[in-house]
Amino acid sequence: MEYTPYDLLIDFGWISLLLIVGNVLRNRIHLLQQLLLPAPITAGLIGLVLGPEVLGWINFSDQIGTYTTLLIAVVFASMAYSMDLGGSVAKGARNMWAFSTTMFMFQWGLFILIGIFLFKPLFGTEDWFGMMLPVGFVGGFGTAAAVGSSLEGVGAEAASSLGFTSATVGTLVAIIGGVIVANWGIRTGRASQLAGELPEELRKGYIEKEDDRPSIGKATTNPSAIEPLALHGGFIVFSVLIAYLVNQFIGNQFENVSIPLFAMSFVIGLLGRLVLNLFKRPNYLDRETVTTISGAATDYLIAFGIASIVPAAVAQYWLELLILFALGTVFCLFYLFVMAPMFFGKKWLERGIFGWGWATAAVATGIALLKMVDPKLRSGTLNEYGVAYVGFAPFEIGMTIMAPIAVIAGFTGGFGWISFAIAAVITIAAFALKWVPVKGETAGRAGSVGGAR
Repeated sequence: MEYTPYDLLIDFGWISLLLIVGNVLRNRIHLLQQLLLPAPITAGLIGLVLGPEVLGWINFSDQIGTYTTLLIAVVFASMAYSMDLGGSVAKGARNMWAFSTTMFMFQWGLFILIGIFLFKPLFGTEDWFGMMLPVGFVGGFGTAAAVGSSLEGVGAEAASSLGFTSATVGTLVAIIGGVIVANWGIRTGRASQLAGELPEELRKGYIEKEDDRPSIGKATTNPSAIEPLALHGGFIVFSVLIAYLVNQFIGNQFENVSIPLFAMSFVIGLLGRLVLNLFKRPNYLDRETVTTISGAATDYLIAFGIASIVPAAVAQYWLELLILFALGTVFCLFYLFVMAPMFFGKKWLERGIFGWGWATAAVATGIALLKMVDPKLRSGTLNEYGVAYVGFAPFEIGMTIMAPIAVIAGFTGGFGWISFAIAAVITIAAFALKWVPVKGETAGRAGSVGGAR
């Protein structure tokens, strides 16, 4: 059947309903509160079960898997307009930077190489298969959408399903493992801060008191001229359109060149930001409003991504995925219990459990787990990460952009070795420069939470 705007309405209408249902379930079901399971994941899982691939009770169109390509482009265009481009990595955050960067780059490099030298000979998988672990774990749903959609464009039909499966499993591993480790850390006295319950609004996902509800952005224009949300959304969507047109032009001129839409959207967004600066309007767009639009796009991206998983594609790799996820979990546990104490000394638990959360799922998950052992955020963990992120951001953004390009160019193995080498060099430098604290000392210092991402 021909795809029409009403199919779009049906797809987004059902997913919107499931997002609401997911939020209500989080508010009502104690288990979901304990697991801190985000509503988009619940919505996606319900959509997958009720959708055409399983029960067939919801008549999604056959295009729901393509929405993630546009939604992740919106996220990256928003990132270009909202990210902080200033600052420098402070001395107090150097260990957090080294810990985060090596964990990130080792996970990418090691599992790309495992995919090539272990899974390919044993199971005959594609060169990019091992990449699906960091794509879903340390990358998360956004990276799964970005890399998966790019690889699907060159014939890797299972990439998106595998990426979103990895991100979903990673989130569950993060939450379940994090809750266990947090409780163990509190019981054994390893938590340096006072133990406490998570705020009710964080557990239930609903802010009851109106005075406690934060603003999601500020108006930069008078609604009599244009509604501020329309202005901000217009900048972002137009940036994605320009990126699409540029990609079309490049594709027509060079048939063998393929640039992911999200990557070009990020570049166009940076150019748009530069134009605003040239016209001396650097604050023409409100960062919080742009971030809110990005967050909404991410929620829909997660829900659509999980709902569009093709079980048959995942089932084809079930044994390989089981082994891959087991190895990924062991890797993250190694960084939690071995590398975190090594980098942070006595007060390693708070920084380690935060690192565990985003190594397996997302920074937001890491923050939620951190609050279980550091409810008032006095350990300085987020302050250190916020400062260190300035030096880490190029690695995070660069890997998401370069990974699919490396696969498309047939340079997957080389990309894996380079990633591994970068992590190894930073690790050696941390020891050679004596960043790693002497046994019995602590590298981190308690501080404010300012600057946290």
